[in-house]
Amino acid sequence: MEYKSVLIKDTTREERIRIVNRSLNVCGTECSSCNGCGNIGGGLAENIYKPYIDGEKELREINAEYNHGFVHG
Repeated sequence: MEYKSVLIKDTTREERIRIVNRSLNVCGTECSSCNGCGNIGGGLAENIYKPYIDGEKELREINAEYNHGFVHG
């Protein structure tokens, strides 16, 4: 299996939508009581990754910001 870059500069908006949907198995339901993707109470995954889809932030930036709220050091 060949891996393609997921960086914004290497992808189109449509590819980024597919990357997010495939990676997170996005179901499109309200997340307040769902734990299908391990994001219970975190909001819709589509909203969390919208800056990536829109080409504003890389996945690593979003993940770091999101995880910062859960990791206490």
